[in-house]
Amino acid sequence: MTAPVNVIGAGLAGCEAAWSLARYGINVRLYEMKPEKYSPAHKYSGFAELVCSNSLKAARVESAAGMLKAEMEMLGSLTVPCAKENAVEAGGALAVDRERFSDAVTEKIKSEPLIEVIPGEVTALPEGITIIATGPLTSGAMADVIKELCGEGLSFYDAAAPIVTYESLDKDKVFFASRYGRGGDDYINCPMNKEEYQAFQRELLTAERVQLRDFETHPFSVYEGCMPIEVLATRGEDAMRFGPMKPVGIDDPKTGRRPYAVVQLRRENREATLFNLVGFQTNLKFGEQKRVFSMIPGLENAEFMRFGVMHRNTFINSPVLLDADFSMRERPEIFFAGQITGVEGYMESAASGIIAGTAAARRILGLERISLPADCMTGALSAYISDPFNDGKFQPMGANMGILPDIGVRIKDKKERYGAYAARGIESLKRELERVGR
Repeated sequence: MTAPVNVIGAGLAGCEAAWSLARYGINVRLYEMKPEKYSPAHKYSGFAELVCSNSLKAARVESAAGMLKAEMEMLGSLTVPCAKENAVEAGGALAVDRERFSDAVTEKIKSEPLIEVIPGEVTALPEGITIIATGPLTSGAMADVIKELCGEGLSFYDAAAPIVTYESLDKDKVFFASRYGRGGDDYINCPMNKEEYQAFQRELLTAERVQLRDFETHPFSVYEGCMPIEVLATRGEDAMRFGPMKPVGIDDPKTGRRPYAVVQLRRENREATLFNLVGFQTNLKFGEQKRVFSMIPGLENAEFMRFGVMHRNTFINSPVLLDADFSMRERPEIFFAGQITGVEGYMESAASGIIAGTAAARRILGLERISLPADCMTGALSAYISDPFNDGKFQPMGANMGILPDIGVRIKDKKERYGAYAARGIESLKRELERVGR
């Protein structure tokens, strides 16, 4: 017999962590503050409540979201089968009846004899092995606990710029260079003439923005450095040209002259397959981001792996703090799971709970650690949140094909290419699970 493992939070990640531990025969104490206390976003008393969309994204395996769900089932997921059993019509997406889905997960958890549900808010760290899965709206007392654990590595706003794939850029319109030639050709530059810039600004001024919820305030009201690009555009015609789109120190090799304005893209990962739009934090709706940012020369057919976001979202500096199994490097008895780790999305959060719960269980039982392959989606997400390369510029990331290693062959058809990535990753995960006897 071993001491029970503490899991704090019965959202998607916490439920998956508790379920994974129980599958290994480990006793679990699952702490959940509902129904005694609700966050501003939560309304339903059940576990694994979906507070935003009821969609769990694409179902087809030839997609990043579908690939992730297939891997989760291979790893023993609780939430994916519950979602399939409570699905509603949504075209090619897996969408669910929110309450029925929550009820199904809650019933499974509460009927599992190895899981003890403890209601009430947690205000201090329990003794023993603990998985913190308190979500992006972590309550004040628990946020203080996490801040003490993580030091300065705790952020309260997700202010992130869009990310595009290098492959999708028009290489004839962009060029590599750094301002004044400092540091090598580290940035991709998208030059604009005056007419292009003015048209771009006009569209920014009229584009639709996301309506913030009552408990959210604009991050830029707290921190000027998080100014949304569309708000900056309201401060005068030249405001962006004196900000993230300043052309100083850059000459367009095609003209030999300085552009009127320039959008810079910075490498997002080691493999240089993903680039983010520097200084383009935004609160525009996703469809509007695609429409307006595709006006940038070179980005006309850009493939967006992540759209910009600005909202209340507590997350830690995982690349500094966490190992690939979601345990703390300095306090290995403590794990984190869910959006607080920097994985973004319902199923990404749930997957992190599976990884953390499985890792904790195997450690307790003295079993060999599962080494998730880098070319499967769960492995790529684990690598992303634990890669020290991301220190200092870490932003939450959802499942996308851009974080996977290059497949090594040129496949023009997108569906066929993504299918090849999925087949490779799922086969790699299958071999690893067979190796460790899963």
